[in-house]
Amino acid sequence: MLSLSGKSGSLMNLPLLDQYQRPLHDLRISVTDRCNFRCRYCMPKEVFGSAHTFLPHSALLTFEEITRLTQLFMGFGLRKVRLTGGEPLLRKGFTTLVSMLVAIDGLTDVALTTNGSLLTERADALREAGLSRLTVSLDALDDTTFQAMNDVNFPVAHVLSGIQAAECAGFKSIKVNVVVQNGVNDHAVVEIARYFQGSGHIVRFIEYMDVGSTNGWRNDDVLPAEEIVSRIHAVLPLERIAPNYVGEVATRYRYLDGSGEIGVIASVTRPFCGACTRARLSSEGSLYTCLFGSTGTNIGKVMRAGATDDDIRAVIHAVWSGRRDRYSEVRSTQDQSGSKVEMSHIGG
Repeated sequence: MLSLSGKSGSLMNLPLLDQYQRPLHDLRISVTDRCNFRCRYCMPKEVFGSAHTFLPHSALLTFEEITRLTQLFMGFGLRKVRLTGGEPLLRKGFTTLVSMLVAIDGLTDVALTTNGSLLTERADALREAGLSRLTVSLDALDDTTFQAMNDVNFPVAHVLSGIQAAECAGFKSIKVNVVVQNGVNDHAVVEIARYFQGSGHIVRFIEYMDVGSTNGWRNDDVLPAEEIVSRIHAVLPLERIAPNYVGEVATRYRYLDGSGEIGVIASVTRPFCGACTRARLSSEGSLYTCLFGSTGTNIGKVMRAGATDDDIRAVIHAVWSGRRDRYSEVRSTQDQSGSKVEMSHIGG
């Protein structure tokens, strides 16, 4: 087993680069594969219905295991963690995990992506635990569209009240993610932009992606980012602005009147694989190097088999240094018949 122990010849303090010289900076951790929504672009009810078998609690990484793995990733340059799911707030004791991660020396950012359904009750506790940033998924403002998309008749007002609760708890700049499906909720693009304009929150419009194998994705369902920006610009004039950092996935635009900004994530029409610095850890501990991946490396199983820290570091090093993923750049030339891991399993 390769030694990364800090002795002569150690790789511990060197930047970990993949085959395209992309560093490892961000880790997205799924804490559960369960969700209380059945959004058709993520967990369609036909597949994830009452007969679907989710992971038993014993299979999920414990908070201590998640913390240990995060600390080991830190040795390779990790500085940001995003907690995802499924719906992460369904995980019992979730704020305890936040507190444990926040306490890791050198970890500068612990963020959460949530559907907002439980945010009203949890916002204060999340802030007290030290959560850095918050992203809420919200695909429409009218109940007819929103409930059709979440497919469990969950009212949009409850998500909006959750965002308000997060504001009151002290979260300053909340990001709002909108997955745009042509012919489904594309009519809501301008309405959502206008609703959050001037609020201090940043709406990010996301092109509908072919994540997983169960959402029935078709290219015709994609509303290109260029069209999204054009529709908003026609009524709320925009100008493009520079990214906050190298590798930022969202292309940023600000309103000309100074009332805020939006972003668009264009994985389909403007791939950004070349700057991708994100690894993903599923809730049972499988490491994936691409959102569109088909197989992962189960470092959770390795850990539970008694692996030392150096053993686990060696696995992480081997996986990332061998990484060649660039799915979005070659999407049109690839065979689409193979299965891909579901977004609900590794997080968005």
